[in-house]
Amino acid sequence: MSEIKADATLDLRGVMCPINFVKTKLKLEAMEAGQVLELTLDSGEPIQNVPKSIKDEGHTIVEVKKEDGYFRLKIQKS
Repeated sequence: MSEIKADATLDLRGVMCPINFVKTKLKLEAMEAGQVLELTLDSGEPIQNVPKSIKDEGHTIVEVKKEDGYFRLKIQKS
């Protein structure tokens, strides 16, 4: 499996809900359909809430990696 290349990155470690989702949504809105956003989120509320909200918006989470104390997600814009 080849590495999914991100077109943009957003590091939201330390950013609280729901601000982290708002920032993610704004970043995705500025991107073209099919592009991939790499998102870095804290564990706990952010990783529980943000992916669900992203899916509710119709985007696809193509990859989730647990790193040291945080998560790295790749989201494909719908």
